[in-house]
Amino acid sequence: MKWKQVFASSIGKKIIMALTGLFLITFLVVHAYVNANVLFTNGEENFNRAAHFMGSNIIIRIAEIGLFAGIILHVVQGYMFEISNRGKRANKYAVKAGNATSTWYSRSMALLGTLILLFLIVHIAQFWVPSRFGGLEEVTYDGNLYHNLYARMKAVFSQEWVIALYLLGCFSLAWHLLHGFQSAFQTMGWNDKKYFPVIRQVGAWFSVIVPLIFALMPLFMYFGWEIPSGGLTFLF
Repeated sequence: MKWKQVFASSIGKKIIMALTGLFLITFLVVHAYVNANVLFTNGEENFNRAAHFMGSNIIIRIAEIGLFAGIILHVVQGYMFEISNRGKRANKYAVKAGNATSTWYSRSMALLGTLILLFLIVHIAQFWVPSRFGGLEEVTYDGNLYHNLYARMKAVFSQEWVIALYLLGCFSLAWHLLHGFQSAFQTMGWNDKKYFPVIRQVGAWFSVIVPLIFALMPLFMYFGWEIPSGGLTFLF
């Protein structure tokens, strides 16, 4: 069987969803670590330095292309699965099994994914576009100019509707990850009875901690909260 046929099959499509999902999970870890600086007192400089590194390093910029490709592929494949599943349920039972056979969030991955996609579009327009194509203030550290993305965040997160949108996006992300994390490992065949309970537990914690970090960012900036520390340490 040719590779094209493999990835066009139902199993192949699930593998693509799993691989792109795991890639995006890795991105979330890095993104959360960088953004967590805004929660700390004097974390502004570390955050701006890290954002500059992420935006100027050639390896990161190339990975960025892969990130966008991964997001698009993950979204398209997800919608294709939803359409396919709806077609298979055309002759569904009169009585729905509901939570007896699955959780509501596992049945609502397309809806949760759509909410996350809308959140991402707004996020990219507010932060990624200005940081890549101009429109940000500049700040100086050790005689070098950096984009002041921190100031941009403070301005954006002064708007209540933006905070509401981010909280909704983080809520959707948490539920999406709760099912998607373990599902990705399971699809890849990493579901050994000895280790899969650990993966499920890690996935549950991951689906809470990472979205919580993102949700705290707008709240901390809007209410002026700070954790007494100089921020997280970076090697660049």
